[in-house]
Amino acid sequence: MCIFLIADIKITNDEWVPTYAENAHKIVHKHGGRYLSRSGNITTVEGEDLCTSLIAIIEFPSMQHFENFFNDPEYATYAKARQAGSKSRFHIIDNSDIAGTIEYLPAS
Repeated sequence: MCIFLIADIKITNDEWVPTYAENAHKIVHKHGGRYLSRSGNITTVEGEDLCTSLIAIIEFPSMQHFENFFNDPEYATYAKARQAGSKSRFHIIDNSDIAGTIEYLPAS
């Protein structure tokens, strides 16, 4: 079952961004992932605005593929820089339907 990483990032120091942006996607691809979006064009339409600077949505073929990416020693340097220069929230969701009423999604 494929999974999606939703990375919600509030940049606090942007020094890390150019190097991260240039290199992280290569490591994502190395582990079978693909970006569906990486955008700073964010509009909060309901709820508290978290002042997010960037949201990336990345699809991985499985949780194992994501874990291989996230734990890749090559990614560690970029992850540390991101963590030092941002407040990041990473969420993982699968492609299931919790209500089980959407026929093209597996029931969760």
